[in-house]
Amino acid sequence: MSVLQLAAAAALGVLCSGCGSEAGIPCGPGSARVARVIDGDTIELEGGEKVRYLMVDSPEITGGHEECYGEEARALNEQLVGGKQVTLTYDEECTDRFGRLLSYVAINEREINTLLVERGYACVLYVPPSGAARREEFEALEFEARSLKRGLWNPETCEENPCGS
Repeated sequence: MSVLQLAAAAALGVLCSGCGSEAGIPCGPGSARVARVIDGDTIELEGGEKVRYLMVDSPEITGGHEECYGEEARALNEQLVGGKQVTLTYDEECTDRFGRLLSYVAINEREINTLLVERGYACVLYVPPSGAARREEFEALEFEARSLKRGLWNPETCEENPCGS
């Protein structure tokens, strides 16, 4: 390899090191203020970046179709993070197919992703490779919420499960 080729390869390595958090370089901001809560599992930051919470799927409220417990999930998310400074932690994939950042979101060290599942406002959505190390943790939280009939898992709240299972 020539010196020029080595320099180009090194530059490419530096550019790609931000593609995932394994290299130690985050995919986006480490903290930011929430400008808008879109739904139960998606927010928009003051910088305009949209963030999709890793490992969770809340009932939908967009596209003319509102699923059971969707508005409640959005309202809880608004209460928890709306207008507040949040901490963002990334996993292997930086963005989803819609260009949204994929992140675990926390306030004062309390992670919102796990809280939504634990309280029955969202179900687990594992999309590999991100979340592999925490999959069992999230599935255990969902199992507990189901067992205790919390939120969307309560048949009196939702006749049909919006999570499809």
